[in-house]
Amino acid sequence: MGRGKIEIKRIENTTNRQVTFCKRRNGLLKKAYELSVLCDAEVALIVFSSRGRLYEYANNNIKSTIERYKKACADSSSSGAIVDVNSQHYYQQESAKLRHQIQILQNANRHLMGDALSSLNVKELKQLENRLERSITRIRSKKHELLFAEIEYMQKREVELQSDNMYLRAKIAENERVQQLSIVEAGAEYDAIPGAFDSRNYYHANMLEAAAHYSHHQDQTALQLGYETKADSAA
Repeated sequence: MGRGKIEIKRIENTTNRQVTFCKRRNGLLKKAYELSVLCDAEVALIVFSSRGRLYEYANNNIKSTIERYKKACADSSSSGAIVDVNSQHYYQQESAKLRHQIQILQNANRHLMGDALSSLNVKELKQLENRLERSITRIRSKKHELLFAEIEYMQKREVELQSDNMYLRAKIAENERVQQLSIVEAGAEYDAIPGAFDSRNYYHANMLEAAAHYSHHQDQTALQLGYETKADSAA
């Protein structure tokens, strides 16, 4: 089972802190020695304990190592200053170049807009004219391209609308045909119903007429019979 991770913070217990210092100091001195031997490096190690006690290690004379360190720091500072000066000069040159390019572009833009032409000679004016003509040609080409694309879109849209219109007309015609058939069927059913009632009414009317005719005939017969009886008596 591996060791748990040790939290790096100040040890509050004085005894434990002193024990840890001694162990870690010895390990640090050992690592410094191994580094100097294995890598042939000039190593100087200076440690002060919390009580102010000095511990040091150097594979060479520690004072000469410190002097070498001071000289290296001084050389680094001077070289850094030189680098800063060179960098500043480089950025100044780049800034000047950018300002010059911006000025050229601004002048060219004014020339294209037809301003500040008095500073141009005949050759420069001719070059400007050629640039404008090429620009106009590209602009017209782009304009025609967009117009053709729009016309093509409108033509496709017209075909789609015509198709939708035909579909709607067909649906309207179908609905009208269905409505007409419904009206005709309803009219036929309506005509059939009064016909039945008329035949029954006609039957009743005929029976009434027959009864009336029979009654009238009986009355005439009775009248005739009575007249004949009277005639016989008179004779």
